[in-house]
This record gives sequence, C-alpha cells and structure tokens, in this order.
Amino acid sequence: MAPFAVKVIRAAFGLAEHVAPRLAGRIAFEMFCRTADPEKMTPGEARAVERATGFMAEARHHRIPMAGGCLAVHEFRPLDGRPNGSTVLVVHGWRSRTEFMKRVVEAFRDAGFRVISVDLPGHGQSTGRRLTLVDGVKAMRLANEWFGPFSAVAGHSFGGAVAANAVAGSIGGVPPLEAARLVLIAAPSSLPAIFQNFFRLLGLGPRAQAAMADRIGRIAGRPLEQFDGTSQLAGISVPTLVLHAPDDREVPGFHADSYAEAGAHVVLHWAPGLGHRRILSDQAVLATALDFVAGQTVPVH
Repeated sequence: MAPFAVKVIRAAFGLAEHVAPRLAGRIAFEMFCRTADPEKMTPGEARAVERATGFMAEARHHRIPMAGGCLAVHEFRPLDGRPNGSTVLVVHGWRSRTEFMKRVVEAFRDAGFRVISVDLPGHGQSTGRRLTLVDGVKAMRLANEWFGPFSAVAGHSFGGAVAANAVAGSIGGVPPLEAARLVLIAAPSSLPAIFQNFFRLLGLGPRAQAAMADRIGRIAGRPLEQFDGTSQLAGISVPTLVLHAPDDREVPGFHADSYAEAGAHVVLHWAPGLGHRRILSDQAVLATALDFVAGQTVPVH
C-alpha cells in the first residue's frame, strides 16, 4: 500500500473513531478479508505459475460448490502407481495458490502419498475475492468430506493457521478435522497479534478495534483473544511439527515458539536462513516433514 494511501486511510479511520466506530470496525474487517485479484499477478508470481504448468497438468482438478462459489481442489496421485494408501492435505498461505506449493506437493507425492491441495477461497482457481479464517476452515472440512480421511495436514503461513484451527476445532459450529499428523510451516500462531499489526497500520482507534473484534467473535463463534496457538494445540493430542525460519520477516519466530509451548506432542524444528518462502523448497526441510508424517522421530533444533 502506497504511503499516501496509508495516510489518507489513517486519517479517515481517525475521524470514524469518533463518529462511527462500529462502521469503521466493519470496513476495516472487510479490508482485512479482501484478497488480491488472482488474475493480476506480479511478474514473479506469473513466472511461478508458468513453471508449474506441467506439474498442474498431472493433477485431477475438482470444483466443489460451497457458499458463495466454488472451491478448486487439485488431486495428485503417486507417479509410480504404488500409493502407500495415505492422503495428505496441503494448504497454501495468503496470496498464494497450489502452484506455489509445488515442491511440498511433489515431496509427498513422490513418497507414495495421494496429495490433496486446495486453493483457498479468493485464491488460485477458487472463486471469490474474500477469505476469512472461518472460510478456510470450512474449505478444509469440505475437502475432508470429498477426499478424507487425511494422514496428515500440512499448511504454510496463513494456511498453517487455518490447518491448526481446523484440527483444533476452534470455529464455532464446525467439527474438528481429524488428522493423524499436523505440519505447520512458517505459520502464525496468534491472530490477536496479527490483528494488532493491522490495527496499527490503519491507525484504528480503540472503539473501532473493539467493534472489529466483536465482529470477528460473532463470525468465528468465540472471542478473538482465544485464537492463540499455545492453547489451541494444548487442547489436542495430534502430533505436530512446526517448521520455521528464525529470519522470517513476515511471520516472526515468536509464533513458532508459541506453538512449541503447547506440549510435548509439538516438535519445533528451526530452518535458519530460509525466510518465509524459500523454506517451502528446501530439501532438508521437506525431508524432515516426510520423516515426521511417516512416524519417524524428528530431532528438536
């Protein structure tokens, strides 16, 4: 967002704080949920999609009706025709899509897993221009109804937060997603922390913040402050692997530490120097994820 645009928006929210805080909270929430136009990619994103053309041609593509449109789901089967009988669900992050998860999908597929990769609402080949945590969790539940059960769920960035909340059953009225293992890659653990950064960016005042938090609570079925990874993972016994780079500038390392505090069933594996996106294509990281999903012991470091 351009500096001038930020100044204008901050000034508008500053005024709204005094005259219409509930309206300001509602508008801010819709701004947060708005997704980028998938047809308007950066040059780097366009190149990544182009490089994945052959990869995507190997998949079976499904369009599943869901509220407000269709969910695109891509099914990748082991190339050697000798599946191990297990299925892994892969979930991408914000402003991402299945093509950007190519290395992750290939690693599991080449190890004999059937891989189901969803394009979250407002992303990739799915319809819409809006995504909330609730939408993401419901998309995972829908994928489970069609393609589950899953031996493991692997999510990157916002997709990791979606996966953690789906397995933990954090969304009111949505049953927990059953999975034998959970892999969180560069995933944020604290939604309150994410929203605090958003509040600061927009210059949102306390009354508008409270209105937005109230709206989130009504949609999600529980207060915003309850969406933290420590308590969510502490309430379940699903073995969880947290993969994170200490130099990640988009999702700071304290999010990984928070997940790790949930209990002995959570293993934290640091991947120095890989940032937020390079971690998805690192062979050592992918090998660690495969070992974990296969039930092998993964060292903590």
